[in-house]
Amino acid sequence: MPRHLLAGSDKALPPGAADLGEANPAERLEVSVLLRRRASDELAARMAGLAGGADPPGHLSREQFAARHGADPADAAALKAFADGFGLAVADEDLPRRTVVLSGTVAQFNRAFDLSLRRIEHPAGTFRGRTGAIYLPEDLAGVVEAVLGLDDRPQASPHFRLAPAAAAPTSYTPLEIAAFYGFPAGTGAGECIAIIELGGGYRPADLAAYFKALGVTPAPKVKAVSVDQGRNAPTGNADGPDGEVMLDIEVAGAIAPAASIVVYFAPNTDAGFIDAVATAAHDAVNKPQVISISWGGPESNWTAQATTALDDALQAAASMGITVCVASGDSGSGDGVADGADHVDFPASSPWVLACGGTSVRASVGAITAETVWNDGASGGASGGGVSGVFPLPAWQRGLAVTRRAGRSALAMRGVPDVAGDADPRTGYAVRIDDADTVIGGTSAVAPLWAALLTRINAAAGRPVGFINSALYAHAAALNDVQKGDNGDFAASVGWDACTGLGSPKGADLETALAGHTPV
Repeated sequence: MPRHLLAGSDKALPPGAADLGEANPAERLEVSVLLRRRASDELAARMAGLAGGADPPGHLSREQFAARHGADPADAAALKAFADGFGLAVADEDLPRRTVVLSGTVAQFNRAFDLSLRRIEHPAGTFRGRTGAIYLPEDLAGVVEAVLGLDDRPQASPHFRLAPAAAAPTSYTPLEIAAFYGFPAGTGAGECIAIIELGGGYRPADLAAYFKALGVTPAPKVKAVSVDQGRNAPTGNADGPDGEVMLDIEVAGAIAPAASIVVYFAPNTDAGFIDAVATAAHDAVNKPQVISISWGGPESNWTAQATTALDDALQAAASMGITVCVASGDSGSGDGVADGADHVDFPASSPWVLACGGTSVRASVGAITAETVWNDGASGGASGGGVSGVFPLPAWQRGLAVTRRAGRSALAMRGVPDVAGDADPRTGYAVRIDDADTVIGGTSAVAPLWAALLTRINAAAGRPVGFINSALYAHAAALNDVQKGDNGDFAASVGWDACTGLGSPKGADLETALAGHTPV
């Protein structure tokens, strides 16, 4: 039977990795297969108008999106017939998300997709992986757009930093940070915030104690949703993923306490990340209108098929009027890649998200007296930002310049971040993790900070503001322009820069600016 290479599926061993031989042929795994979208040209035209700064006539409801742009049942049937021929079972099927999850053994997946899964040793541990490309039968060529989850190497990292043990950090509660930035009054009543997590968990007793100490009563309602068998699983290590989970919930919950908070737990794989975002976007039960993501990795760590699949999920969210706030990373202009070059974090680099960078604040008598780019040279922590090597320049960033050490030049590709907020662990957030009070910073705090701000604005307006990037760039005066500091190779400047974007929020001014914005 003729086989066709699945575009964008080619994969090489990561730097420093070694092939230890074949993976156990009897090992069982689940793999997410992404099918093509119906009426993709219609959606592309709609999103092109949005990317160009146009305001389309309202967003699609989840039901409308599923009916117009979900997977074709005939395509799902063709995939299931193919899977059955190799003994693979269907573990889940979701046509709105265009996802069919197949279950089987390593040996079965090797035969089905003409590959050889291996045991890979890496400085970060041993995992199941592959090299080369994935191949499809002729009748599925063009039908299947991605095959995800064959590898179980961690795809992303959380973007938080604990305050240095030797330091005596200044800390603020999320409510104090909100007051610094002039957030409009509100509780987020009637709204839902989705939080994406790829590990760790929260303890309800910790949350209850934290919110009680803040005077936030009743405490926010927090619900865990399992994706791809991920679950709320606290590790007991504040410096592990628990730190991320608790920080996200406590920042969002303190500022928007009457909003429901739904935490989508998924495995830290390409499939898990993409399935979690898509599940949140299409969740017709909880109906989140803001999604907060504090995980990511350098663009160079993603395969082309996984990048496209996650970007498609983010595009779908934008078309349904959902704002997605994403941390831009904590490793400055290099994004933690040890090659001396500039890199940006994905999914923060997607043009369909609000990329959130980091600042360092000094405050006195309840007000910010100085705000600079977050860059702690001693620990290496700094606001992630730079220029994408994958995504073209969005219309709302046309005409901007980027300031590097070598000078200023025209911004030629998607610039990161869009906005910023306090992220310096030395001026960080007072939180509670695993039965202990601590101070945390990182751009991980900025994504839920902006998510909570937009939730207050949504609740007051009685409608979601939706995809707001074009509106923000048109109303830059509604943000505090941060003009001092650098994140390594990029420096702050007047206007947008690749360290803090347009700047930190002027909450009330943003509410006014977005009041006249036609939501997607």
